Amino acid sequence: MIIAIDGPAGSGKSTISKLVARDLDLIYLDTGAMYRLVTLKALKMGILDGNLEDLDKINELLDNLEIDIREDGFYLDGVDVSEEIRKPIVSENVSKIAAIKEVRIKMVDLQRKFSKAKNVILDGRDIGTVVFPNADLKVFLVADARERANRRYKELTEKGENVSLEEIYQNILMRDKIDSTREEAPLKKAEDAIEVDTTSKSIDEVKEEILNLYKNL
Repeated sequence: MIIAIDGPAGSGKSTISKLVARDLDLIYLDTGAMYRLVTLKALKMGILDGNLEDLDKINELLDNLEIDIREDGFYLDGVDVSEEIRKPIVSENVSKIAAIKEVRIKMVDLQRKFSKAKNVILDGRDIGTVVFPNADLKVFLVADARERANRRYKELTEKGENVSLEEIYQNILMRDKIDSTREEAPLKKAEDAIEVDTTSKSIDEVKEEILNLYKNL
């Protein structure tokens, strides 16, 4: 069983996917976190300070990439970086890293290997279009950009981050543009995906809507 949950930044993919996974006893894979781990590695290596088309640097990053997704968090080179990958500096750069062809090839391969012979729910930008085009259920979550910015602002301020709502909003608009116009696996709704607008819905309402879609398979 493969359930694909796609959509833009802040549409509620991770939150909803975790709840659906719990209710249906599925394994949850946060593919967005995988790209955040790569982005954090790129930041630590100084790659984002230079030319992102420098394939030698990109291949060096991927050859030395050690990521581990565990129940207790996300690990990079053996260190728990679950909080660090959610920081604004990572959010501001993740779409740039995710647009690199070599990075996407590596991540898609890892996602398919992880999901092989398992019952999995995955969320991301290209799960239903590229990673698992034959997924049993495809859902495309959308939400108003202002609402998505408000959600991210609330999430970060509750963690003690000093952030600007307007900067978060502009970052979301920028990520939407990069994600939807990149050459490699752009963000788009699969033809057979079911769109769910989460703007004015509660988390429970969205979760129940997806559970009903699953029941009607």
